[in-house]
Amino acid sequence: MGKRRNILALCELATLFFVQILVLASGQSTNASSWKTLSGKPPVVIARGGFSGTFPDSSVSAYSFALIAGSSDTILWCDVQLTKDGVPICLPSVTLDNCTSIADIYPKGRKQYVVNGVSTAGWFAVDYKNSDLNQVSLRQPIWSRTEKFDYTGYPILSVTDLESQVKPSSLWLNMQYPKFYEQHGLNMRNYTISLSKQVIINYISSPEEGFLRGISDRVSNITKLIFRFPSEGLTDPSTNKTYASLVQNLTHIKTFASGILVPKGYIWRVSNDNYLQDHTSLVTDAHNAKLEVYAADFANDNLFSYNYSYDPLAEYLQFIDKADFSVDGVLTDYPITPASAIGCFKDLNASSVTHGKPLIISHNGASGDYPDCTDLGYQKAVNDGADVIDCTVQVTKDGVLICMSSINLIGITTVAQSQFSSRTSIIPALQSTPGIFTFNLTWDEISKSLKPVISAPQSEYYIERNPKNKNSGNFLKLSDFLDFAKDKDLEGVLLILEDVAFIQEKLGIDVLSAVTTAVTQAGYGNETSLQVNVLSTDSAVLTKLRQDTKYKLIYKIPTNIRDASTASVADIKLFADAVAINKYSVYPEDRHFITNETNIMNRLQSAGLKVYGYGFMNEFVAQAWDFFADATVELNTYYKGAGIDGFITDFPATARRYKRSQCFYAGNNTPNYFLPVQVGGLIQLIVAPAQPPALSPLPVLSPSDVVEAPLPPISSKTPLNASGPSTQPSSHSSHAIRTVTSIFVVVFLLPAIVLLA
Repeated sequence: MGKRRNILALCELATLFFVQILVLASGQSTNASSWKTLSGKPPVVIARGGFSGTFPDSSVSAYSFALIAGSSDTILWCDVQLTKDGVPICLPSVTLDNCTSIADIYPKGRKQYVVNGVSTAGWFAVDYKNSDLNQVSLRQPIWSRTEKFDYTGYPILSVTDLESQVKPSSLWLNMQYPKFYEQHGLNMRNYTISLSKQVIINYISSPEEGFLRGISDRVSNITKLIFRFPSEGLTDPSTNKTYASLVQNLTHIKTFASGILVPKGYIWRVSNDNYLQDHTSLVTDAHNAKLEVYAADFANDNLFSYNYSYDPLAEYLQFIDKADFSVDGVLTDYPITPASAIGCFKDLNASSVTHGKPLIISHNGASGDYPDCTDLGYQKAVNDGADVIDCTVQVTKDGVLICMSSINLIGITTVAQSQFSSRTSIIPALQSTPGIFTFNLTWDEISKSLKPVISAPQSEYYIERNPKNKNSGNFLKLSDFLDFAKDKDLEGVLLILEDVAFIQEKLGIDVLSAVTTAVTQAGYGNETSLQVNVLSTDSAVLTKLRQDTKYKLIYKIPTNIRDASTASVADIKLFADAVAINKYSVYPEDRHFITNETNIMNRLQSAGLKVYGYGFMNEFVAQAWDFFADATVELNTYYKGAGIDGFITDFPATARRYKRSQCFYAGNNTPNYFLPVQVGGLIQLIVAPAQPPALSPLPVLSPSDVVEAPLPPISSKTPLNASGPSTQPSSHSSHAIRTVTSIFVVVFLLPAIVLLA
């Protein structure tokens, strides 16, 4: 009883966690003519095991949270297993060892049975009475999800427990293994008929035709029977018909079911290299046969097709918002995302593009889809609706200003595999590891001999970006970038200046003068109204530009902070109009859980500074658990919750679609699934044994962190050719070559000379 009281208390806390976002409006469109479902009504959202992407599948918190964080009419899905004494329980698998603690409680209980023709080993519900499972608790079965809630001790729920404790508005029971249970003396047909007299069941699905026919005239007429399709290569154990043949005979399925449930690949095929192919005619064919179609296997943390750019909302829209069809429902581990897709993001194609808060600033162009700082990346950023596109300015050996995301070409180009690989050197002032730097190669060598390489910031998790275009696109000179942006629907451009002191002192290049010359020559300030923004981590750079230009200046704070002293903010105000901060400075994380909201936004904005956040990516591993592997939830929380002024993002398309949402200006009518998450809510639900250790608080920004020494003098005053290489090498280029050569000699040859001596 003590465990169950703890669970109930936890559920109450979970309710408090999201009580701020409970509203009456569901936000879903009710315009029947706008939906291509069979009924003309919006598709339904089916929460597989509840909110199983966060909490253990089929736990009371997973079910409760699905109704709190998603739409109030979310359908709760229970995979039904039968105990030895015939009690229907909710568990995601016929074997219990991966989703419960049963192996710890009954270590000798492992058995091996044939399940639908496949020999399967594990712990099975048929070997235990329901009372035997009282001490067994639920666990998160998917290793890539947080295990912190496993320690809560969630009990296994029977179907009647689910109905009485959670009170779902709609219930879906999936009977996956009737034949298997029949082999163990348990008649799932009889148990289902008996259960239907105790609990209102809205949907019953099964992959066995015989089972559905057996209950069709014995359950309530409000219960829809759904034929579930697993893999096409399998066979229905009740009829020995292959599912590949059954999907070709939809009129036959209509004789015993009102709909079909299929893996999403039945509708949108995916190639072997994980790109979308044309959709099949299944939905249209099924609707013509008067069958509803429900799509399965949706999870925000799946590695779905590269076409979706790691954006789960984009995938849902592909199934519900097509001109010629819409599925009738989706089965998902994260019900908040399809609820938002249905209620807030349908029919956005007609929405106009407007600038304004939150500002969308590209990060190396649309670098989530194309290599950094390439023509294709910039074009996609514009097409995707970025307000500002960015160029990190670097210098070549022959003095050309170019757009390149790093001064080190290794990792972002193919230089390490080129004939220039021998030009590697270590320059401690820039980095501690070897590099081949932009000033080691001429513009012709870079543009004609190297290819770009797409970024992979989550490579440690084996997540890669758009491999089909990993080397696509061309590098741009700064002048090309400025010319490209001039006639685009943009609010401005962002020039990022790094390593200016090093370049002036060691290479003898006046970068600031060259940049301002390039901007003027491109017609900014008279031929175009685009705002020129400059970002730097060096206050000396921005101070100099404040004196000489009218650019909008952005100070980037490279470290995470929780606050800033009054004096440091006053110093920033002297040279900057805005500040760029890492997103973790707003919402610090501990083991990927948000712990709190800092004071930094209030501190900077109260001083009249705009605040732009950087570090926004679509990949779910780049987001806190609190955002449910959904980049749109994260963006919404930072804007609606923290009030951030703009996003510096690798995926401008996701941010633009967020701004175009039908719920963006809903005010008091904003549905619960489109409100910001409660900061620190999830970590509060973790029981003490699983709580991560408290981290030291982030530092406070001080004047010494902000104020830099003045820029060093330029060793050569020869003007830099802003638009391209001159016909003869400039003196500062020769100086640059001498400097790098001397560094190479010191680092690589001097030890050898000493040894020879």
